[in-house]
Formats: sequence, C-alpha cells, structure tokens
Amino acid sequence: MAVKIRLTRMGKHKRPFYRIVVADSRMPRDGRFIEILGTYDPLANPAAVNMKTEKAVDWLKKGAQMTDTIKTIFKKSGLIQQSKGVQGK
Repeated sequence: MAVKIRLTRMGKHKRPFYRIVVADSRMPRDGRFIEILGTYDPLANPAAVNMKTEKAVDWLKKGAQMTDTIKTIFKKSGLIQQSKGVQGK
C-alpha cells in the first residue's frame, strides 16, 4: 500500500480550505484517509498552516510520500529541515 501525505479540499464554493491528510494513494482526493495532520488555508494573508509536526515527521519516517504541493507547504513551514535525514533530499 502506497501512502501519501496530501491535501483534501473542504469549505464552501469559492472559499476553499484544505486538510493535510495521510491517505492511501489509490483513494480519491476527498475520499477515505488514515489520519489528519493539520489544515491549510490559502486565502488567509499570509497562508495559514496548522500542523502536527511530530505526526508528520513520524509518517515520513514510516515511508509516506509527499505530493508536490505538500513539499512546498512543508518547505515554507520549515518541516523539511526537521526531516532532512528521513528521505535524503
């Protein structure tokens, strides 16, 4: 089973916010997930990210892959530096 850390869309029409979730890569975008790691609000100025960093690092150590958008969010929040040795990038 390939596990990914990705975004799930929530919110109203034209007012999106996203949950950062750990999900099986075969599930649909807004489908079943394993665990919620936090939220991402792109409409806030600056964009607001609330995340359980310990859980995220733990999932990366277990081998979960990040989507491109999540990599960008993690870099801006400084989580990539914490897990630098985990994925070797």
